[in-house]
Amino acid sequence: MLYRHGDVLVQRVQVLPSAHPRPGVTLARGEVTGHSHRFSQAAQVQLYQAGAETFVEVLGERADLIHEEHRTITLPRGYYRVWMQREYSPEAIRRVLD
Repeated sequence: MLYRHGDVLVQRVQVLPSAHPRPGVTLARGEVTGHSHRFSQAAQVQLYQAGAETFVEVLGERADLIHEEHRTITLPRGYYRVWMQREYSPEAIRRVLD
C-alpha cells in the first residue's frame, strides 16, 4: 500500500530494517510554509532512521498523519517506509518543496 501526503510518500513494508530510533513525530517540515507532516498521537508511533531512509512503526491500532494543507491520512498498525517526492527538471532531480 502506498500513501501520498503532499510531497511525502509512505509505503507499507513487511519488516523494519536494521534502524535506529529517532525522536519526535515529524516526518518533514515545509521549506516554504513552515508547516509539517507529523503524527498527531505521539504515543502511537515510533520513527526510525536507517542511513538516509526514514521508517515509522505504528504501535497502536492506527495513527493519524496530519498537515495544515492536506487531508489527514490514517495509517493502521504496521511498518512504513517514508520518503520525500522528487521532481525532474533538465538541470537536476530535486526534492519537491511544500
